[in-house]
Amino acid sequence: MTQPPIGFHHRFIPGSRPETILLLHGTGGDENDLLSLATHLLPGAPVLSPRGKVSEQGANRFFRRLAIGVFDEQDVRQRSSELAAFVAEASAEYGFDPLKVIAVGYSNGANIAASMLLLKPYVLAGAVLFRPTLPLVPEALPDLSQVKVLLAAARHDEYSSVASTGALADLLTEAGASVDINWEPGGHALTPADYRAASDWLKLHYPS
Repeated sequence: MTQPPIGFHHRFIPGSRPETILLLHGTGGDENDLLSLATHLLPGAPVLSPRGKVSEQGANRFFRRLAIGVFDEQDVRQRSSELAAFVAEASAEYGFDPLKVIAVGYSNGANIAASMLLLKPYVLAGAVLFRPTLPLVPEALPDLSQVKVLLAAARHDEYSSVASTGALADLLTEAGASVDINWEPGGHALTPADYRAASDWLKLHYPS
């Protein structure tokens, strides 16, 4: 684990594939939480896994919220910029292609990835967003015409409504992204069906 000057504790695992996974944990997680998931979803891909810098009563997050489902938009914007700068710095440090970064995020991690797509569209070539919600609406839509996104959502998610997930999908589509949604019948927790859907989607769009 290392901590570059910008301040993100992180793990980096080298790999042989051209794509690099930017792994973004959920609330209360850290840089180690989803490593086994990343290596399962896209075997051989390098993995960059930062730890969120915001603490919510001791739980790591990537940005502040004012209440459940109510985000501090100013903080979302600031943290998205910090994370984008970190990815660029890490690319130079570790030698991976900055044009082939795919975010894999869960919950709060999915939401910061969605924010980066909307605010810093040059950072991510694709994204798998587990249980995302709409983090904000940008002042102007980015050009996401080269970006592929999978939303892995659930019909009874207590933190992200069907309407909010749909709004995110609509906004990304309007920006030109190729968006797929996989709906599961459960709640916020991930299931083997989510992993299979994400793995199949990644293999389709990023064949070895």
